[in-house]
Amino acid sequence: MKLEIIYEDDQLIAFNKPSGLLSIPDRFNAEIPNLYRMAQAKYESIIPVHRLDKDTSGIICFAKNEESHKYLSQLFESRSVEKYYTALVNGRMITPSGSIEMPISENMAKRGTMIVHKRGKQAHTDYETIKEWQGYTLLRIRIHTGRTHQIRVHMQYIGHPVVADPIYSNGKGLYISSLKKNFKNADPLGEEKPILNRLALHAAQLRFEGMDGKQVEIDAPLPKDLSASVKQLDKWS
Repeated sequence: MKLEIIYEDDQLIAFNKPSGLLSIPDRFNAEIPNLYRMAQAKYESIIPVHRLDKDTSGIICFAKNEESHKYLSQLFESRSVEKYYTALVNGRMITPSGSIEMPISENMAKRGTMIVHKRGKQAHTDYETIKEWQGYTLLRIRIHTGRTHQIRVHMQYIGHPVVADPIYSNGKGLYISSLKKNFKNADPLGEEKPILNRLALHAAQLRFEGMDGKQVEIDAPLPKDLSASVKQLDKWS
């Protein structure tokens, strides 16, 4: 797999992580491919600063030395980094923009998942509509906190789960047959291939102040599957 570098300077390097690739090694199985180990083949001294869920695509930053790692880690911990995501969600929003400020806690009934619950930690998500179609909305989302599965949990909570989310929705991808009337499947085996068959969530932009005092803005273009989904929604919805 070829890694896509989207930003680099003397202090850090950023990649556009594909969906399905771990950010860092799995603590139970270090042999599973991950972005950190792949990047180390070329940049031996890099240090992870943050991470994304395996199924989320987009920006991942690595520090190039201990000094920049300390600086960047403090920025993330102090919430001094502006983090923006692009998400395709189910349904049309009642209001084109809004804020969700609901605490998130681990789901004690289902380990490894999260829920909105009063015992949880404070979580703040802003959303703004980019485009909408019949049954779907493309959102620009900013998270002010970094709780586990925050966007996915908050979007499910307001009734608009992220498309193809296997945990917080039905996991169903995007198919032409659900958009186009009188769709005819040309596949001889009768199996329709989805336009999008993974979590429709992408870490699109980071903004923060660099060590030299200058503003750093890193952008990750939409992956092909998400771009294709938008084009097909424009065409058929």
